[in-house]
Amino acid sequence: MENFADLYTDYLISSTTLTTATGMSSLLAISHDKITRSLSKGNYDSKYLWQHVKPIVHELTTSKEEIILSFDDSIEEKMYTDESPLICWHYDHVFKRNVKGVNFLTALVDVGGAKLPVAVEFVRKDLLELNEKGKPKRTSSKTKNELFREMISRSYYNFYFDYVVADSWYSSHEKMELIKRALNSNFIIALKSNRLVALSKADKKSDKYVNIESLPLEQQTVEVWFKELDFPLLLVKQVFKNEDDTVGELYLACSDLNLSYERITTIYKKRWGVEVYHKSVKSNAGFAKSPTKTQKTQSNHFMLSILAYVKLELLYLRKNKNHFAMKQIIYQAATKAAHLKLMELLTPSAA
Repeated sequence: MENFADLYTDYLISSTTLTTATGMSSLLAISHDKITRSLSKGNYDSKYLWQHVKPIVHELTTSKEEIILSFDDSIEEKMYTDESPLICWHYDHVFKRNVKGVNFLTALVDVGGAKLPVAVEFVRKDLLELNEKGKPKRTSSKTKNELFREMISRSYYNFYFDYVVADSWYSSHEKMELIKRALNSNFIIALKSNRLVALSKADKKSDKYVNIESLPLEQQTVEVWFKELDFPLLLVKQVFKNEDDTVGELYLACSDLNLSYERITTIYKKRWGVEVYHKSVKSNAGFAKSPTKTQKTQSNHFMLSILAYVKLELLYLRKNKNHFAMKQIIYQAATKAAHLKLMELLTPSAA
């Protein structure tokens, strides 16, 4: 079925309940077998995603607007799905515990008001090792760090971007070295509060390091040196109020020494776009709503739901309505159609 991806993503966007091959078959008058065969034999992976978004990204990135590349991963909990290398136990930093589900890493480009995934990889724990208690434990033959390196290198080859932004999980010196030296790009990355820095190149040579928490940072930039890096960074501290009225602190390291405090914090705010993407993929594109059983059909469904997100994002650019507003419009149309059908059924037939 040549246009299967198009039909499937349309179905994911249109559906307001669990997505199934049976449901798609009855809606589009396509045989159930054709749908399951297409879902099991298709190769819907990160390369397929890039080919789909490539012309859009290239069109958007030819403008003079700033191009931000965000990295983040997310876990969609799948407690009642059989365990496999794709769906297994991962540590969730949000809930501070292990959860059973699918863990996916996304590179998201933010330019011209659009937020488009340009690379997506799934963390597959395809190896079994014995833990300290002698019990089997799943591990990955390719770590999240290795996936990050591959994805950012592919993104660098595919299109130009001004800054990479990421949270503190991506703040290792190896990742900073890769972005700055190997790719000749800039980054703004969050730091954990226990990081040590030198306040000058001389201090670095003398091995004099201080904890960033001890620095009297206000709304200004401070040039610092990391022990493992041969180039300086700008350090800023952002203070903000949480929803529960508590005060939070965020430390940011920036490799572009020409930026001001305001520019650094403004650019980093765009990282929130990847959180919006995660929420929409899960809520509006049927990411978790498939009862598929095999790893191939599961990963194909997950990737096609991300392509459904891309369709919603393009609709947002055309209609200026966010994804949730458009899903509400679809839901209201479905409810009206159901009500009209009910009225028809309740109307007594002519004698």
